[in-house]
This record gives sequence, C-alpha cells and structure tokens, in this order.
Amino acid sequence: MKKTIRDIDLKGKKALVRCDFNVPVVDGEITDDIRIRAALPTIKHLLDEGCKVIIMSHMGRPKGEPKEEFSLRKVADRLSELLNESVLFAQSDRVVDEKVKSEIADMNERVALLENVRFRSEETKNDEAFSKELSELGDVFVNDAFGTAHRAHCSTAGIADYIPAVSGLLIEKEVKYLGEAVEEPKRPLLAIMGGSKVSDKIKLIENMLSKVDMLIIGGGMAYTFFKAKGYEIGNSLLDAESIDLAESLMKKAEEKGVELLIPVDTLCGKEFKNDTEIKSVDADKIPVDMMGLDIGEKSIELFKSAISKANTVIWNGPVGVFEMPNFEKGTRSLAEALAESDAITIVGGGDSAAAAKQFGLSDKMTHISTGGGASMEYLEGKVLPGIVALEDK
Repeated sequence: MKKTIRDIDLKGKKALVRCDFNVPVVDGEITDDIRIRAALPTIKHLLDEGCKVIIMSHMGRPKGEPKEEFSLRKVADRLSELLNESVLFAQSDRVVDEKVKSEIADMNERVALLENVRFRSEETKNDEAFSKELSELGDVFVNDAFGTAHRAHCSTAGIADYIPAVSGLLIEKEVKYLGEAVEEPKRPLLAIMGGSKVSDKIKLIENMLSKVDMLIIGGGMAYTFFKAKGYEIGNSLLDAESIDLAESLMKKAEEKGVELLIPVDTLCGKEFKNDTEIKSVDADKIPVDMMGLDIGEKSIELFKSAISKANTVIWNGPVGVFEMPNFEKGTRSLAEALAESDAITIVGGGDSAAAAKQFGLSDKMTHISTGGGASMEYLEGKVLPGIVALEDK
C-alpha cells in the first residue's frame, strides 16, 4: 500500500501536485472538463489542510517545444471557476525559471498552475535536472494523475527522488477499484474486452484468463477469433498476425475453465459508414462483400445473460462501432445492462468511458477509470512508475 495525502502532515506545506489536465480544446475552448473536476477532491483536501497547491500537468503533444495551442492558460481559467477562487497561472515557456520561482515563493493565491510540462523535452526523458527544478517548488509531491502513471517522466516519477511523495485521492480510488477487481473480486468476475486488435490486448487478455470466471470478446478483434474458428469474415477487421494467438487463447480459456464468449451473430455493413446497406447474419455467415460492425441481437442477449450472473464486471473496449447510430446498439445494450446490474462495474477508460458518457450512463457505473493506457497496463499486471515512486505505508 502506498501513502496518500491522508497519511502525512500537510499543514503549512507547499504541495506540488501532478494532475491530468490533458483536456480536449476546440477553437480555444475546453469541450470536456471531467479531468479537471476529477482532481477537485484532492485539491480541496490539500486546501483544507492549509496547503499552498502548485499544480503540474501536460496537454497534447507539443514535443518538447512551447506551442500556444497547448498552453494551460484555459485550464487555469476553468479551474478558477470550479474552485470559485483565483488561480495563479505561473506562465513560462521553460515551465520553471527565476520568474516562476519568485511568483510561487510570494504567491498570495492558494492555488497555482504551471505551464505545460511537455514544453520541456526533458520531461519525457525523466531528466534529473528538470525533476530537481520542479521539486524545488514544493515541500511534498502528490501524484494524482493516474492517466500518466504508466509513464516514467519528471513530473510523474522523477520528482519523488527529491521530496516526499504520496498519492492523491484519485490515484487512491483507481488503485482501490482496479486492484480489488483483479485481486479480490466479488465473484463471478466477468471481463468484457472490445476494441480492434488482438495484439493490442494480448497481455490484458492473458492476465485476465488467470483471474476471471467469464470473458467476453467483442468489437473488431472478435473477427480474428472468427477467423481462428475457420469462419468467413468478408471485409471485417482482421489482425492477421494474431489468428494463431486467438486460437491459443480459446484453448487456454478451456484449460482454465473460463467461459469464453464471442459473438454468435453480427450486424454487417457494405461499407464503413452509417448509412450503408445493413444485414444481420450468424457469426459464420458473413457475406464476402460485407464487414461486421456490431454484434447482433442473439449476441446481445448472450452477453446480457453473462452480465446478469456476474458480481464484478470489468469493461474495456466497445463491442461495435458505437460512434455510428446504426451500429451503436450492441455497445449501448451492454452499457445499459451494466448500469442496471447490482454488480461492481468498472469501466477501463478510453472508448468504453466515452461510450458510457455518450449513452448518459457514466454515473450508473461503480467506477470509470480516468486512465486509458494506465488502467490497461495496471490490469495487465504491469508496474506503473508513477505509483512505484510513491512512499510505502
């Protein structure tokens, strides 16, 4: 177990907090502030303890150069609105310089936000000198950016070499839900794996096979499993290099006594667009000139039945092209079944989180992870540098 902000004396300290404020900005406006809101409990706890809070984050991929489009100024304005108090935006293309050090040392505001840490190329190299520069702005390091915890960068891990390091409340919550779901789940444990390529999720599927009671494979990668079973898949998405892999995963599931479910029917389209010609067929009857774009009605019922038996469900990846209205039903139906379930429901970030939000069901899930890549790597059993760097209890 790692120490959190609940475990240390914070009174009068300057807390250097790594948040994940990598929010979407369109025409200069933030279009979704959920990541900023997710950091508020940690920020407010630190303020309640009498801390000055200095926040770091990245946004986009400026590739080590200052670029106005990736500036965090808009984030500072939005954070100020959400906290209902002034936030100092300590702007510098160097992130830390003498001006910033002076502003932080003399700040009257309770909260400050630094410029995008990725304006410095040293950030992603976990450069010791830049880590030390950042560390000198605070007395304690608080990592609350689960979405970047799988990266060994200066602002996620390097700073911990210089000042005491603990987790914020968001990372604490992520580790609790993801950790318990995999290591101490209420059984039966069901994992729903969607997405396109088997190779992208091979480690995750292999790790899950040793932990789950049931596993659903959907989305684009289901057609690689169809191919492994000898089915015609037409123009459906195929991860050709993973056909043998899919076959071996089905065998492993059987050996481990895991109920592995793949779609029994599929909704096909002539082309990859919403208003294409559509046909619903059994899994082994896909026309050669069509492609599978969603699961069919029989698969929806099969998968809903599995959800109804589960006491813990981990969902990572949609089961169809939910962005197109004509091919959203499969993903929507599973999301609704999860929302209505009494099971602990954990959504593994990324496209699954986007789908839950699109269908207005986010608040019906037990936990939606804020870290797509990080949550996947955590569920795969990988070590996350941004968490390993924190102090043990």
